[in-house]
Amino acid sequence: MSDWDARAVRERLRAKRLRYELRAPLLEAEVRAFEAEHGIRLPGEYRTFVTTVGDGPAGPEHGLMPLITPRPEADDDWAVDDEWLEDRRPGRLAAPCPIREPRPFDVNRRFDEREGLTLGTLVLAEQGCGMYSRLILNGPLAGQVWHLDQDFGTCVPESPDFRTWYTDWLEK
Repeated sequence: MSDWDARAVRERLRAKRLRYELRAPLLEAEVRAFEAEHGIRLPGEYRTFVTTVGDGPAGPEHGLMPLITPRPEADDDWAVDDEWLEDRRPGRLAAPCPIREPRPFDVNRRFDEREGLTLGTLVLAEQGCGMYSRLILNGPLAGQVWHLDQDFGTCVPESPDFRTWYTDWLEK
């Protein structure tokens, strides 16, 4: 894993003329405390990003979700804020991720919360309409970014890792 060039990322963001700017990076101690609290180790590319580049919100879809502190506008009653809070419930992030293979869209299937498709994953960004980009934290697919549609129980890979997911968006 190579290091992130925070200056280059911020220059690219300025060139994109986005409505979002990056928050300051998190302190290593903050990330270690988050990992200890949740019994996880964040995938390297993501961990390095939040400690050297920034902690959201400039990012794909409706913006990169912050790791530790809720979005300032979290009281606007967005579904993604509930999703963010749900991820931080005790045991959710450390739970085994049940995703093993893609599950394409099927109009006859609906999301079944008992399947626990979001367990062991961290919401990265909201795509709208109950769809999220999620970082898999454990299991054989750890480190990959997957698209989850919670209305239909769809889950398909988006990117092999956080770095690819984020830099692909930067280059668009």
